[in-house]
Amino acid sequence: MTKRFAKRLALVATMMTLVTPALSAQQDEAPPPSKPGKPINAGDVLSGELNTMRVRDVKNGKKVATYQITSEPRRLPAPSGLCNLETGPETFQLVTSSDAQAAQLKSFVGKEISVKVDEVTCASDPGQMSEAVITKWSLVKKQ
Repeated sequence: MTKRFAKRLALVATMMTLVTPALSAQQDEAPPPSKPGKPINAGDVLSGELNTMRVRDVKNGKKVATYQITSEPRRLPAPSGLCNLETGPETFQLVTSSDAQAAQLKSFVGKEISVKVDEVTCASDPGQMSEAVITKWSLVKKQ
C-alpha cells in the first residue's frame, strides 16, 4: 500500500511541476485593453451575420422567430452609450414590424447582411435576447 501511495504522490508532484509554470505564464499575460467600439447613429449601416431564434411571445405565448445580427462592438448614441458593457453591444436584435419584414429576413439567415439603422436602444426587457435592439431599420442591398 505504501508503494502505491508513493507512486501516486510522485505522479501528482510531477504533474504539478508541469502545470504550475503554464498557469503562472497565463496569469502574467495581461489581456489587451479593450477599446469601445465605433459609434452607430441613426442612418448608419450595420453589417454582420444574421441569426434567428425561436422565442415565446410574452403576449400570447406562441413561438415567434426573433432575428439578431452579430457584429463588431458598437457604441450607441447617448444616453444609451455602451449598454453597461466595456466595448459596447455586439448582438443587435432586429424587431420586425410586419410579416413582410420577417419574410425578407428569413431568406438571409446564416448569411452576412447590412441594415440601415433608424432607431436603436439598449436591451431592457427580460425577453430580449440581444444586447441592443434595432426597432426601425431597412435592409441594404449589396451591389
